[in-house]
Amino acid sequence: MVPPTGDGGSPAPIDRPILEFLQTRLQATRQVSRATVTDASGHLRLQVVLAPSYYPAAVDEAQLTLRWYTNDDFKCHYREQHADHAWRCRWDRHPNPHNTRDHFHPPPTAPTPGEDASWPADHRDVVTLLLDEIEDRVTTLWSE
Repeated sequence: MVPPTGDGGSPAPIDRPILEFLQTRLQATRQVSRATVTDASGHLRLQVVLAPSYYPAAVDEAQLTLRWYTNDDFKCHYREQHADHAWRCRWDRHPNPHNTRDHFHPPPTAPTPGEDASWPADHRDVVTLLLDEIEDRVTTLWSE
């Protein structure tokens, strides 16, 4: 097994063109308030702030952070900030000592180790899956 890079991700470099493609697509949706490719602390990623109007008032902020690597590994973190807690989960594909390469860190705390999983090969299909799961979460929030 190849050890992960210093960011806990993949041994491959970040795939900036895929992040920029996803940025363009996500910014075009009403679900997204802002999508920005950033290089915070030397970690290139797509930071997506989801539209506050999409969520009930109990959610202060919701974000999706994506890192996509040139070998199709990825780390996708979803986080909701509430007044008294955070609710988060993570979809990952990368070498690691705690799970298979494809795995999921379930809500509400995204613990490690996570659960072994299987994700689509194409980045567009992965993001569609994430957005569908986020949509299910938003539906649950509105019904509470």
